[in-house]
Amino acid sequence: MSAFRIVVLASGSGTNLQAILDKLHGQGLVEVVGVGSDKPGAGALERAAKAGIDTAVFPADAYADRMGRDAAMGDWVESHHPGLVVLAGYMQLLTEPFVARFAGRIVNIHPALLPDFPGLDAVGQALEAGVQETGVTVHFVDEGIDTGPVILQRRVPVPVGRERGVLEAAVHNVEHELYPEAIRMIAEGRVRIDPSDPRKVAIE
Repeated sequence: MSAFRIVVLASGSGTNLQAILDKLHGQGLVEVVGVGSDKPGAGALERAAKAGIDTAVFPADAYADRMGRDAAMGDWVESHHPGLVVLAGYMQLLTEPFVARFAGRIVNIHPALLPDFPGLDAVGQALEAGVQETGVTVHFVDEGIDTGPVILQRRVPVPVGRERGVLEAAVHNVEHELYPEAIRMIAEGRVRIDPSDPRKVAIE
């Protein structure tokens, strides 16, 4: 059986990409075949290059608009024939045509227990709300902001002292475990969007 092919999109240092590389890539089940970014200096690109993975950059100022950028990025993604597009700290909103092009094949990770604290600075939102726990969610991507069907969630207690740095580190540690776990389940064919309710995910 050939490996399950994934393309990763990232804007930052690529720690979630590194977790995927360490736990899944090149071990027979999953192969990262491309890493794309909107930032030419993104650390994720360096990590990919060190692993011998094809990279590409799609900076906003190189295109007339987001639609043009996403069309070019979509062509590049499609050329790698991925079973899954993995957003790993990709900080640009995807256009509806891009999401539709890869419908049911795009996943994202969010540092909160969705639907709580969607959007930017989820950790800050959690601290501001005074909750005792937050968490991490892996979900399919739809046209909304952090509104796609949930695949996996894991809770993260808020530290007693409510220190942001401590909570962020705890959340990142869980992300680095949960994302590879979810991708593995998808690669194994154990995850599907429920045909009777597209807002839900069925896991075998």
